[in-house]
Amino acid sequence: MNLADAKIAQLLIPISDFDAGVAFYRDTLGIPFLFAAPPQMAFFNCGEVRLLVGVMPPGQEAQRGSAIYFQIQDIHSVFSSLKQAGVSFKSEPHMVNRTPRSELWLAEFTDPDGNQLALMSEVVQSGA
Repeated sequence: MNLADAKIAQLLIPISDFDAGVAFYRDTLGIPFLFAAPPQMAFFNCGEVRLLVGVMPPGQEAQRGSAIYFQIQDIHSVFSSLKQAGVSFKSEPHMVNRTPRSELWLAEFTDPDGNQLALMSEVVQSGA
């Protein structure tokens, strides 16, 4: 038995300020809010994956490392909307790979605690 048939159900995003973290993911990014268990945990629905935005317990240091990529249809529109909402992007949307069928576009940013996030969009080439 192994994880071959497993799917990711939940990801933890460590934050330092509960209210600011909830506001960023709910209000700024617009991710559907599910419920909160203050003062440490808030849960959001992101497709088939639940995001747990949580304050670490006293004495436990936040482990940051894995970037979270949000797959979207129109990277340019979402980028513009989030930039107007105050999200600080590292760069404009840019193509990182092209195949005969599609282009892969990214736009990287961080949350207020420095967690690595990105918009990702696969654009199918016309005629493909």
